Amino acid sequence: MPTISIDIRKKYSIEMEEKIIESVYSSCKETFKLPDHDRDIRLNIHEPHLFLCPTNLDKPEYFTLIQIDCFSGRSIEVKRTLYKLIIQSLSTLEIPKDHIKIIIREIPTENWGIRGGHAACDVDLGFDIHI
Repeated sequence: MPTISIDIRKKYSIEMEEKIIESVYSSCKETFKLPDHDRDIRLNIHEPHLFLCPTNLDKPEYFTLIQIDCFSGRSIEVKRTLYKLIIQSLSTLEIPKDHIKIIIREIPTENWGIRGGHAACDVDLGFDIHI
């Protein structure tokens, strides 16, 4: 049940924006082995002067920041796989690999209120977070 935020500095076509969202979501779903209904993802488009990025990028307009808030428990191997899948997927959309930053923030299940105000640690999530 990750919450995913994608921040970009460039306005794309609606079709391209949907492809960016789907690329990141599909990578998370596959790697974290999430159920089909588990979607909580947003694309935030910023004016470049309001979203600064590293100055050494060749194409700063393509800078893409992905932040994934998720339950604690996934192994480093799973995280490495996720990073690679996201980079591969977005690079097919011509976003330079070195212009993508991915941050995973792991939060203990007792710190998530879900499904009508229950602590996630008290709910059958329907998937394993210890992978």
